[in-house]
Amino acid sequence: MKVFIQVPCLNEEKTLPLVFENMPKSLPGVDQVEWLVIDDGSTDRTVEVAKELGVKHFVHHTRNMGLARSFRDGVDYALKNGADIVVNTDGDNQYPQEKIAELVKPIVDKKADIVIGDRQTAKVAHFSPFKKLMQRFGSAVVNYAAGTNLPDAASGFRAYSRDSLIKLNIVTRFSYCMETIIQAGNKRLSIASVKIETNEKTRESRLFKNIWHHMFKSGKAIIRVYLMYRPHTVFMTLGVILFLVAAYPFVRYLAFFLQGEGEGHLQSLIFGSAMLVGSLLSFSLVVIADLLRTNRTLLEEQLERLKEQQYKK
Repeated sequence: MKVFIQVPCLNEEKTLPLVFENMPKSLPGVDQVEWLVIDDGSTDRTVEVAKELGVKHFVHHTRNMGLARSFRDGVDYALKNGADIVVNTDGDNQYPQEKIAELVKPIVDKKADIVIGDRQTAKVAHFSPFKKLMQRFGSAVVNYAAGTNLPDAASGFRAYSRDSLIKLNIVTRFSYCMETIIQAGNKRLSIASVKIETNEKTRESRLFKNIWHHMFKSGKAIIRVYLMYRPHTVFMTLGVILFLVAAYPFVRYLAFFLQGEGEGHLQSLIFGSAMLVGSLLSFSLVVIADLLRTNRTLLEEQLERLKEQQYKK
């Protein structure tokens, strides 16, 4: 069994020595451990430092492509080189690398397809109360969309089995964290969680400018993936709401009409008609979404077969 530990990096020459200080060279139940650095357009000595630390596997981006693309390209490289498990950690030394053995154990033992490190965000000292609240709220939203019960859905400290990576498809550009959980949950993959404690903060996040930017980007990613897998819930609910909203002005107009005052309340009829049209359009979108979902499922099955051939050992 071969494990690839990948580290997406953007100008991490100062923190990489800390990351690899406790990076495991062997793991229980694993025959081979490889280190992989994804250089996402670094302009400093990140690559040179990584080589000095013993890294032999690299993926290079000539310009910054973002975390989701870095993760996807790293996974592609690892699977092409025979990885059975891919571990993802960060180049800013946020995560405790000594916990990687615990992270991969459920996969080695065939008890999980994906394992996520729970940062126990309520205990993280440098997280503000508002950020802790938003982390809990974000995890709750993702869990609802995925049908899971994970305490820290935003954690990037993860381990994936080969089979799970073949089944997952990254389509967002901002971050893969939320997307892969929602996909995995809807594809009935087993996701486990392992408690970890984060290291001291070394720098500000480069993924987002502030918490509001993070919330906006994450929200878009969640909505997009949720619509991919549960369009019926969204459009059926919207259709029912618009229908109920349309019913009130129609009943109101009918009451005035029966009293001989209908001409003075045509606005109710117009508003109700507009809401009714919206409701019918929403119900029509349910049918279209069902056809698109069926087509997407067939395409994903074909893509899965192609991946199995591409990454065949």
